[in-house]
Amino acid sequence: MRRADRLFRLIDRLRPGTLTTARELARAMEVSERTIYRDIAHLQGNGVPIDGEAGLGYMMRDGYDLPPLMFTEEEAIALSVGARMVRTWGGSSMAKGAESAHDKIAAILPDPVRKRADALRFEAWTTRPLAPETRAIIDTVENAIKATERLTLAYRDEAGAETDRTIRPLGLWFWGAVWTLVAWCELRDDFRMFRLDRIASATMIGPFTPTPEQSLDTFYGEVSPRAERRDEIS
Repeated sequence: MRRADRLFRLIDRLRPGTLTTARELARAMEVSERTIYRDIAHLQGNGVPIDGEAGLGYMMRDGYDLPPLMFTEEEAIALSVGARMVRTWGGSSMAKGAESAHDKIAAILPDPVRKRADALRFEAWTTRPLAPETRAIIDTVENAIKATERLTLAYRDEAGAETDRTIRPLGLWFWGAVWTLVAWCELRDDFRMFRLDRIASATMIGPFTPTPEQSLDTFYGEVSPRAERRDEIS
């Protein structure tokens, strides 16, 4: 976590005005108590009105707030619903990020907008919870896309037949119940889509050099009708 993000979360934790110990803050922020002491000293030195001391606890004085983001009521509700959907259907990294983003947004909304948003209880439920294994695959694929790294997949097609593929991951598509991976398949020398819930394992094996011919833009422009089949293994 970047220090700026951690400082933001620290202010958010202290905002309710209740005394909180450095140990409790360290546990919540997943850092050491020493880091908490340094961060609080930094915030105090920059004018943030935090009272307290080591061994006793810290709290924010009344009246301090961060500048509000200018979200309309509709925007706030949309962001809240989106965060809940990602929390339900995303990978573990996405879900954690959505939870953190939701907390940040809620913390800095003006009170009237926050109260109206909280009054509308939108939740994302499913009778088929996303399996932990699929969440882990999403994390691996997401990391590979960001790092432009090739993946080896152990994959099962619709009939249950197993195949091993080496691919260049390009993007993730969500269909409301199923995630698919858009990739350049080195075996088929063509674009392919793989359902993430049929991937038994995915391993990053090193970087590749992107080319225009094997890019997501080319897929969208020339091969996107294949998406209607969701899964193309041949």
